[in-house]
Amino acid sequence: MDHLRAIRYFASAVEGASLSAAARRHGVSVAAVAKLIGALEADMKIQLLARSASGVAATVPGRAFLEMSRPALEQLDDAMEQAAASATKAQGTVVVGIQPVIAQEVLTAALPKFCALYPDIQIDVRYFMTMNELQDRSLDAMLVMGWPQHVGDLVARPLGATTFVVVASPGYWAAHGTPKHPADLEDHNCLCIRSNTGSVMDLWHFRRGAERVSVAARGSFIVDNAHRDMVRDMVLSGVGVARLLDWHQRPGREVARGLLVPALTDWVVDEVPPVNLLYAPSVRRTPRVRVFLDWVVQLFAEVERDRVKPLPATDMPRWAKMKRRRASETS
Repeated sequence: MDHLRAIRYFASAVEGASLSAAARRHGVSVAAVAKLIGALEADMKIQLLARSASGVAATVPGRAFLEMSRPALEQLDDAMEQAAASATKAQGTVVVGIQPVIAQEVLTAALPKFCALYPDIQIDVRYFMTMNELQDRSLDAMLVMGWPQHVGDLVARPLGATTFVVVASPGYWAAHGTPKHPADLEDHNCLCIRSNTGSVMDLWHFRRGAERVSVAARGSFIVDNAHRDMVRDMVLSGVGVARLLDWHQRPGREVARGLLVPALTDWVVDEVPPVNLLYAPSVRRTPRVRVFLDWVVQLFAEVERDRVKPLPATDMPRWAKMKRRRASETS
């Protein structure tokens, strides 16, 4: 049997707390995952997974085996990436347009690994906020969050999506109380961000079952999208409440570390902005650009795998289509 593949399936099942999460991650059926993990258990003569109606979890010997196996899996992954990188004669400059939110929340932390793998490729990052700015720039690729329009003959490859989470610091919730219903946010200092199109994103939509609620958020601080990290820092300082992207829940980020605490977690936010990679079809023939494009696709695949449940991107909301000073003016 393929022991390596079986161990990877087992590790993914534990991380995602389900066989279906492992199947999605590896692009196979749930039955294939279950069969190979079962064969591994039979071969080792121990039970690795405890199965229940709510999902799966590692047994005590399963956890011990996973802890011993994980460093070897990570070392193997690194070796494969380095071998692939050394075999690729890619060098030169890749000019990339990146919206600040994507750079701040995902790309910056991951780029050191890319630079180590491809030391002969120079990444030239160009700032932009709207698609109109792209027409006059010589860019090899663009990373855009939202609903890009008028992309012309560019390839627009969806990389995933993100959604919003209402958060505050533990100290703020302790002092002001945690909202039990979206309407309770009217009694809180809600810090808002202005969209790329200039509208203050102060209309916060929530859904729970058949119930839908929209709250016009009001507070002491509004900031342009390019400086949205200021809102994060203000919330970390205990100033108020914010609706931040769920990327803050990833391993190692503020929510996972307990620095920010989500509220209204039993409600769903309907607005799910997609993340897109845009480039001209011809650029994939350039090795250095192709290497970067493939790396970005893999990076966001890992981001999506951090979620137990995939996020389907939603259609463009009304406020993003209309020029209004505040999103709440469209309701």
